[in-house]
Amino acid sequence: MADQLRVALEIGPKGKKAVAVAPDWPGLSRGAKTGEEAIENLRFYLPRYAQVATLADMSAEFEAIQEIDLVEQYPGTPSTDFWGVSFAFSSIDKQDMSADELERELRLMQACWMFFDDVRSRVSAEMQKGPRGGGRDRDHIVRHAFAAERDWAQKVAVLTPEGAMLTDDGLKEHRHVYCQAIRDYHAQGKLSGKVAKWPLRYLIRHTAYHTLDHAWEMEDKDLTAKAE
Repeated sequence: MADQLRVALEIGPKGKKAVAVAPDWPGLSRGAKTGEEAIENLRFYLPRYAQVATLADMSAEFEAIQEIDLVEQYPGTPSTDFWGVSFAFSSIDKQDMSADELERELRLMQACWMFFDDVRSRVSAEMQKGPRGGGRDRDHIVRHAFAAERDWAQKVAVLTPEGAMLTDDGLKEHRHVYCQAIRDYHAQGKLSGKVAKWPLRYLIRHTAYHTLDHAWEMEDKDLTAKAE
């Protein structure tokens, strides 16, 4: 139903962590110690994700959501337990997509990129550190996010040169080629990328999640207000 948010719950093999994933909204995924807590954490982040929906011109659709519909529970991996992040494929991830469904997911992934770029342009270069002084600064977070995405893009045969994403032109080209490669794989009837066989749905949502999670990290650790 249009007013329901479908959620799939990934449970770590040792039950240490669970992750709530919204399969219809790439990037919207939160973890916690239990399934109930993960779903509540996801609910808490809905207002923050609304900014992504707006950038994708889907705010009306997102704002219509009234309740959460738990549609699946599936086993995770040891990394699920360790990180509290989705590292397994749900049955929904393995389903084929129409061309329109693919474009909708790519639009949301691109909106996550837009949000990430906006955040990194306005937060402080130095980030708030943890209680023992640990933690990464803004540029370190950005380089990490780009490096991870560069690796994942290889799953659809996109070989972006190292460091290319650190320039505006290189980043724009990488994102264009990455999206087009996903479209090409889909058009050829391929559900997965070549390397490690990540389903295209999972590749999109994992890329979107990682981008968005680090955008929120930068927002949460921004020192701009304290400096003013």
